[in-house]
Amino acid sequence: MTDTIRVAVIGAGGRMGREVVKMVLQDENMTLAAAVSPSAGPIDAGTMVGVKPCGVTVAADLETALSDARADVLVDFTVPQAAYGNTKTAIMHGVRPVIGTTGFTPEQIEELDKLCQEREIGGLIAPNFSIGAILMMQFAAQASKYFPHLEIIEYHGDQKLDAPSGTSIKTAELIAGVRQELRQGNPKEEETIEGARGGYYNGFRIHSVRLPGVFAQQEVIFGGFGQTLKIRHDSYERAGYMPGVAVAVKKVMTYTGLIYGFEHIMD
Repeated sequence: MTDTIRVAVIGAGGRMGREVVKMVLQDENMTLAAAVSPSAGPIDAGTMVGVKPCGVTVAADLETALSDARADVLVDFTVPQAAYGNTKTAIMHGVRPVIGTTGFTPEQIEELDKLCQEREIGGLIAPNFSIGAILMMQFAAQASKYFPHLEIIEYHGDQKLDAPSGTSIKTAELIAGVRQELRQGNPKEEETIEGARGGYYNGFRIHSVRLPGVFAQQEVIFGGFGQTLKIRHDSYERAGYMPGVAVAVKKVMTYTGLIYGFEHIMD
């Protein structure tokens, strides 16, 4: 790994993007190589995030920014509709993608992994960068071996675009990897209001709550004979994800291929 990692940030004008820019500017092992935000306008990236000017002007176009920046890593917290194209553009420029946006299909992940392998660079797609949330997912998978009856409830603000959340889907995938499919509930169960029982996954249900004033929480509820177990994680602000992003930026410099899930790079 080089002494200083040159990081480009796309979605730099967004709420998560601004936190990433601040993190990069404050980490002595990183240099901000580029900041991209079509809506932010030509402004110094440091000024945009409320710190001293850093000499990097926010660009409007990713392709141009990567061509000029000599970046090592691209961090993307944009939207599902743009993330796949952004990731592919980064790889074609030899830039390692660290993606916090959800919505990739298994086929897209396989394709992007192949491109990373061909370019001999690493990449990461992570539905959640919160270390606490990753532990919550791992604990839930472990618990499902002993409590196979479960439901997932995830809570986010009312402006979140996707449901269920990427974190809940990743949790469900981890559980499905160690628990045989078990269709829960009464076999004669009938929904009198469509969707009342939530989304179906591998025999259990995922419920998405969307309300103003909510940031990001998830709980996995397990039921057994005479007892229940609840595993819950609460996030209160976006800065809580930045230690995980910093780890990802540094780790992605050390391997080849695309990894799906932050848990795979945790020590």
